[in-house]
Amino acid sequence: MENSEFTIDAQGWLSLVKRMPSPNFNQRPTGAEISLLVVHNISLPPAQFRGEYVCDFFLNRLDCEAHPYFREIGHLQVSSHLFIRRDGEVIQFVSLHDRAWHAGRSSWLGRDNCNDYSIGVELEGADDIPYEAIQYQRLACIARTICRAFPLITADRVVGHSDIAPGRKTDPGPAFDWPKLRKLMSNEEG
Repeated sequence: MENSEFTIDAQGWLSLVKRMPSPNFNQRPTGAEISLLVVHNISLPPAQFRGEYVCDFFLNRLDCEAHPYFREIGHLQVSSHLFIRRDGEVIQFVSLHDRAWHAGRSSWLGRDNCNDYSIGVELEGADDIPYEAIQYQRLACIARTICRAFPLITADRVVGHSDIAPGRKTDPGPAFDWPKLRKLMSNEEG
């Protein structure tokens, strides 16, 4: 996958990625055109990496007794379209055509309910811990693929969770290097 571009099949699933279909999705509203890509971060427990807890969370099978923090979030039903681990592995939970539950209460340029018209990509990370180079490479490659498939998503419509839910969300955080992502997105070689 190192130098490969992704493709999207007719059902909205990316090639070259692991699929773990989440039950936490629904159909987009009629007429909702996909026009935003939202970058998030997640780690479970917070700031701890490389476990299966994020996948378990998106699949509604998180063991709430495994960590005290999980008791606070175990009742939530959330998902993201894609998850990029720190080692570069990409997992898809929801078809890009469907509405994943990643943004929550949100608004972009005066339009509410970003889940209706966005694609969510979670990076395994935390606001103040630098992301891995491979995560930027995978994200840029995925973003280019998504922008080609959904031309209403332009480079200025690739935003952070903090941009669509200011004051409520802070991710992907100050450790996220937006100029690096923009440069990689503009470079077809990735």
